[in-house]
Amino acid sequence: MVTIRAQQLSVRLGRHPALSGVTLDLRPGQLVGIIGPNGAGKSTLIRTMLGLVKADSGTVSIDDGLVSRLSRQQIARRIAYLPQGQTLHWPLLVERLVALGRMPHLGPLSRLSPQDEALVDAALARADVLHLKGRIATELSGGERARVLLARALAVGAPALIADEPLAALDPGHQIDVMDLLKSEARVGSLVVTVLHDLSMAVRYCDRLLLMDKGKLIADGAALDVLTEQSLARVYGISARIETDGDWPLILPTGRIRT
Repeated sequence: MVTIRAQQLSVRLGRHPALSGVTLDLRPGQLVGIIGPNGAGKSTLIRTMLGLVKADSGTVSIDDGLVSRLSRQQIARRIAYLPQGQTLHWPLLVERLVALGRMPHLGPLSRLSPQDEALVDAALARADVLHLKGRIATELSGGERARVLLARALAVGAPALIADEPLAALDPGHQIDVMDLLKSEARVGSLVVTVLHDLSMAVRYCDRLLLMDKGKLIADGAALDVLTEQSLARVYGISARIETDGDWPLILPTGRIRT
């Protein structure tokens, strides 16, 4: 199992302060949602935790090792990463694309073993794209491609998963399927971190929410403690109703607050 810790993490992208003094402790068995408006620092935070962006100050550790001292392969074996908005450049078969998820476990010039092939098929099934085997990935719809890329992340078999906007381009049914899948991964002990814009999905599924704004961690806690009418007004600039009477909480934006 994997634990990720950040201490006073700050990042500048050019002249822009993308993260400012972020401290957090992410532990196994949680589905953690990162939310906030566009430009809040959500993607920068996860990319810095993965060592893809260098921090200007502060530290990130995976278990007891500083990310800055871990190799890309060591990080990739521990944390599977699903970036947002990936573009496919090569006309690979779906199963070959998903098989790339096994690369952190393979040596140079190594071939997939029968066990690797079985893990690829299992990942295809879990992402509901097993029926797409034999298709060319670049010929898929946006939603199909998004689920295939999720399957590639699942094929890594890492004890942690970070997914940046995994619901983008998905229809409502597949959005529910993906959130159910992420929740089930957390229930069996994985650490799952996901960036979300759908606040109702976030409050329904996530064990914990991190609310970001202007590079700062504004709130960290249980969903309904973080998502309040006051925090939505302050961070998103919206008025909203929070419905908790039914089976699932709902966040209903009702208007833009003009100042």
